Amino acid sequence: MGVTVETSRQQAVLDSVPTGLYIDGAWEAASGGATLQVEDPSTGEHLCQVADATPEDGLRALAAADRAQQSWAGTRPQERADILQRCYDAMMVRRDDLALIITLEMGKPLAEAYAEVDYAAGFIRWFAGEAVRVAGRYSTDPAGTGRILVSRQPVGPCVLVTPWNFPIAMGARKIAPALAAGCTTVIKPAQQTPLATLALASILEECGLPAGVLNVVTTRSARRVVGALLADRRTAKLSFTGSTEVGRGLLRAAADQVLRVSMELGGNAPFLVLRDADVEAAVEGAVVAKMRNMGQSCVAANRFLVHESLAEEFSARLAQRMAELTVGRGVDDGVQVGPLIDGRSRDGVAELVADATDRGAVLATGGAPVGDRGYFYAPTVLTGVPGDARLLREEIFGPVAPVVAVGSDEEAVRLANETDYGLAAYVYTRDLRSALLVMERLRTGMVGINQGMVSNPAAPFGGVKHSGLGREGGPEGIDEYLETKYAAIAI
Repeated sequence: MGVTVETSRQQAVLDSVPTGLYIDGAWEAASGGATLQVEDPSTGEHLCQVADATPEDGLRALAAADRAQQSWAGTRPQERADILQRCYDAMMVRRDDLALIITLEMGKPLAEAYAEVDYAAGFIRWFAGEAVRVAGRYSTDPAGTGRILVSRQPVGPCVLVTPWNFPIAMGARKIAPALAAGCTTVIKPAQQTPLATLALASILEECGLPAGVLNVVTTRSARRVVGALLADRRTAKLSFTGSTEVGRGLLRAAADQVLRVSMELGGNAPFLVLRDADVEAAVEGAVVAKMRNMGQSCVAANRFLVHESLAEEFSARLAQRMAELTVGRGVDDGVQVGPLIDGRSRDGVAELVADATDRGAVLATGGAPVGDRGYFYAPTVLTGVPGDARLLREEIFGPVAPVVAVGSDEEAVRLANETDYGLAAYVYTRDLRSALLVMERLRTGMVGINQGMVSNPAAPFGGVKHSGLGREGGPEGIDEYLETKYAAIAI
């Protein structure tokens, strides 16, 4: 992990990844043989080709999941747990390969890719434990004339749709609870980053997962393929991670079948630095909260609301730290910041920065693309950002930190809540009472207090308002894949 990865090693790892559709336990070409290109965002060059599924391919995958559902739901919970545990163990053995796959197709530095593999494997291990803990209850009814029996059962075949920014973690975060609960699945990974999901499916196959329980369809026609799956009565649930705009459309489509849905959507995370905060600690936390995955994260800090007494010092220190970060290909030694996923994303970030500076914001560092190939953008800090700047309202999804000075903690909370989104927030303060009171007033699903990272397999991940529905991770995560059944028993 400390040296540049040789080209021959990169190619060998790519060649080890299956590139077909995975349907009913078999790897196969798409109908008609169509393929789609996978690109390295750090160079703009093609890495490989994978199968490009049609709606008919998606429906064949759903048919396989439907056929396998009854048998998989009837397996012993310990058997499901054992398969997941074997998968965790295998992921740790193949940690180097999985990290390199992520870096090649998504661009993030290898150190971050290793962290993602560990995070993804953590979900596999967590839900291996949860598989044997699904419980119901038995009680006497209030009248004393009968008994109440409540049990939990798998919802049935699930359609899982994942984004490109954490290609193996997002797949594991959905696959693991679904399998643990006894649900079969059809997963559609993002067309930009399908390889990590294909590699994970291959590992699960080797670990003894029965045919049809997990099916993978890669496609450039996401709307058509997912639309066909949601319109089919065999689908019982949809779990989606992605933009709020796309999520709204999927919710409308899911409404026709009244599907169970889990939605992890966009964010506009505020990072609050209260008047008594430790500035040095806040800056370090800000770099973590902003720069993880080059800012391409739904929980990335999007707005820095800093008490006016600390704003100048915080901005200067943050600009210095951001300017010191090394930008480059994720496979190269010493790189800390990789590319954005594509040219459209890079241009969108540049447009938001230009809008802010046109309105009076000041560049403290960065503010421009980097290099003559790939999709790199310099780590950027903006100060004096006016309230009407678009990047205070829109999700930046890039390495840009806009700093806003506020006159009080109350103003910081008010501005933090002035958004349609409510996924994550961060608060830095030395006072426990302030931390708890602010945490309670923030309208978000997650809050990081004096830390710049909130994700944890043992904790419920999700948001409120336009940031989504449901939770992934923690004891709550498996509930998304279980139905509650009540039996009234006469005595």
